[in-house]
Amino acid sequence: MTEADTHRTIEAIWRIESARLIAGLTRLVRDVGLAEDLAHDALIIAMERWPESGIPDNPGAWLMTTAKRRAYDKLRRNQLHKRKYSELSREMDSYYQPDFDAKLGTEVEDDLLRLIFMTCHPILSREARIALALRLWGGLTTVEIARAFLISESTVAQRIVRAKRTLREAQVPFDMPEGSDLEARLASVLEVLYLIFNEGYSATSGENWIRPVLCEEALRLGRMLAELVPKDAEVHGLVSLMEIQSSRFRARIGASGEPILLQDQNRAQWDQLLIRRGLDALERAERLGSVFGPYRIQAEIAACHAKSKTVSETNWVRIAALYDALGQVSPSPVVELNRAVALSMAFGPEIALEVIEPLMNDATLKDYHLLPSVRGDLLAKLGRNAEAFAEFTRAASLTQNERERELLLKRASTLPCTSD
Repeated sequence: MTEADTHRTIEAIWRIESARLIAGLTRLVRDVGLAEDLAHDALIIAMERWPESGIPDNPGAWLMTTAKRRAYDKLRRNQLHKRKYSELSREMDSYYQPDFDAKLGTEVEDDLLRLIFMTCHPILSREARIALALRLWGGLTTVEIARAFLISESTVAQRIVRAKRTLREAQVPFDMPEGSDLEARLASVLEVLYLIFNEGYSATSGENWIRPVLCEEALRLGRMLAELVPKDAEVHGLVSLMEIQSSRFRARIGASGEPILLQDQNRAQWDQLLIRRGLDALERAERLGSVFGPYRIQAEIAACHAKSKTVSETNWVRIAALYDALGQVSPSPVVELNRAVALSMAFGPEIALEVIEPLMNDATLKDYHLLPSVRGDLLAKLGRNAEAFAEFTRAASLTQNERERELLLKRASTLPCTSD
């Protein structure tokens, strides 16, 4: 394995292990900012040593051991932290456990939930909670978070720094909240899981269109949350949405990792077990109440697709109506763009073009690649190929995902050479 291959492998390991690493360290040092610094120190040491020594059999345990040693050294030099120093001293024997997962098991999983709830503390603004949780637990970069919220990188960076400082100064405990405290944080936690799942489902940047590990982690924690809060309809709605969307993974990419759009997917490859689990979760949400929240509505949309054997059999009129309902409870230009797509399938591209026309002047969408992508698709269906070519090309220039860029450029290049 070349040094470049090793570095790529280390980056992949970091994406998988970083959240659990930060969560476990936060439990020890009770400072989420310090925990992140210690985790990154361990990553830097791995980048220096592993190309020569080789990647260890259990890289997660190695990273945790190294980070704990750094924490021990740091706290030993700081006598103001005598209690924490004592706690870490008692943990030293655990550094050499060969199987980190087997030793900690559910403790690691609990730490992840604690980390999410901690970063979603009401002491932080909604924007700060989401940005910090996405950074620490989702492992998203400031660029990815900024694109998810259609804001600047500097704004995201400032929110994260301030949020960590606020949690440290307020000495927010690393514990699972209960009762009204848990309820107060639940909406933010659901939003974090939703955004992380979406990043895995359609990666903002990088060489891969999907990041299954993010989706699997979000779904796993969503299932845990459904057990923790079994009477919340929106929790079951989100789990339903993630189950059904996860069922498409095998059909969403080709043999070379190229994206396959919904209308071109082989639905026989959809995972029927995940679909059944998703529909069951949706039924549980429906039994809990008649109020339609954003996650339950999106689960209903996903269910419409899951129940249809083909694109043509899909109830696009219902999907358009559901997007209209989603726009009422959670209005955003992105929801309106999705509604336009459903309307185009139900009633034709002309109506959809009228719907998205006002979005062309929306400042929050000026760098959003899916707007010109959707418009290009609608124009292509109308035979306005020169305009469609321009839109697909513009969309390709805006996306940061290499696979998506290739797809958009291919769509542009394969347009029929006819005049408008």
